[in-house]
Amino acid sequence: MARRYRYEYLQRKKARELKRAEREAQLHSRSSTERKVRELFGWVLYIAVLVCAVHLITTYVGQRTVVAGDSMLNTLHDKDNLIIDKVSYRFRAPERYEIIVFPYRYAEETFYIKRIIGLPGETVQIIEGYVYVNGEKLGETYGRDVIDSDKYGIAAEPVELGEDEYFVLGDNRNESADSRETSVGVLKRKDLIGRAWVRVWPLEDFGVIDE
Repeated sequence: MARRYRYEYLQRKKARELKRAEREAQLHSRSSTERKVRELFGWVLYIAVLVCAVHLITTYVGQRTVVAGDSMLNTLHDKDNLIIDKVSYRFRAPERYEIIVFPYRYAEETFYIKRIIGLPGETVQIIEGYVYVNGEKLGETYGRDVIDSDKYGIAAEPVELGEDEYFVLGDNRNESADSRETSVGVLKRKDLIGRAWVRVWPLEDFGVIDE
């Protein structure tokens, strides 16, 4: 009889231990699931914040762009990676010699990068291969070559800029499509996306772009 009671006691004890183990396993499983859900939610929130931050930065602050072609030699080279400052022109007017980015009007997702030469109210003309602003020869150190006579474009005659117009040229004057061509023409301030600020690639040329 004592053995039977002892056997039943041990069985009941074992059953209680099994139930306790099952409850602990359920609690552990629930805790693990909740932890995974919290981690997943944290990652989703992090990615959402990151996407929003990138969108805000590229829309209002700056964006990366890659130079395509040789129109800005010797200042910028093909495949240079640049950061474009999109903030400055919200607070001040563009200045002469700044390198700017603007959309090409006849092709979607196509952008040009050139240097500001003429400012609102000024008159620009090319005479004997050199740029003149308001009748005075522009002092330049970055122009690659003297401009060929067949590259004067509309600037063969005086180009009078309006109150909100800018005349831009590529530094590689004989290999650049810019304000001299009617397909580009003079720019409005609203056309200027921003100014070239920092070169980030290639690494040996990393730094603020000298204007």
